[in-house]
Amino acid sequence: MRKIRSILASLVFIAGFAAPAAAEFEFSLYGGSQSSPHSRVSGTYPGTGATYNALIGWEGRSFEAPPYYGARATWWRRPDLGFGIELTHAKTYAPDAERTALGFTSLEFTDGHNILTFNVMKRWNDRFGRFTPYVGAGVGLAIPHVDVTSANGHRALGYQVTGPAARAIAGAKYDLTDKWAVFGEYQFTYSSNKATLPAGGSLNTDIITNAINIGVSFSF
Repeated sequence: MRKIRSILASLVFIAGFAAPAAAEFEFSLYGGSQSSPHSRVSGTYPGTGATYNALIGWEGRSFEAPPYYGARATWWRRPDLGFGIELTHAKTYAPDAERTALGFTSLEFTDGHNILTFNVMKRWNDRFGRFTPYVGAGVGLAIPHVDVTSANGHRALGYQVTGPAARAIAGAKYDLTDKWAVFGEYQFTYSSNKATLPAGGSLNTDIITNAINIGVSFSF
């Protein structure tokens, strides 16, 4: 996870110098409850060349370590329009029975099914007092920590760039001061993942997450 945090910190640092002096910068941190609906998992089983295909009912387990969280940096180039970057540390676990039936002793993305996107944000400020509704959308990459072990002993453990990702956001923030605010939002992410497993194996799955987030933001 240090590698992902370093990427985000570097992007924030570089973009901070690139942003014009007149632009408002907003940094947000959030946590919440995240779930993932069923999706199909397919690929080549490690060490055998056999193929597999099954429907998995992913579990999110948002409040178990490591917890679900996210960070977003937005540069408001106009009062109502902003651009930025966002990293979400989501999680997906295959239930024990479904994973075992498929021939795996572990099947999860749990040190982050990390979604990194470049966002466009729209807000309606100065219309509802201290409340500011907003929406956003972004495209980027899925960078999960792949933790997959086959019953015959082959294990993939580490970060991989597995494919494209997208997100959509809708929420509202409440200003506590001219710099600090709290917010609540709904967030949707989609990723198309192709992970490499050892001994000629592979894993393909599209993962959707639905999340209710609560967070805090700082503007300057």
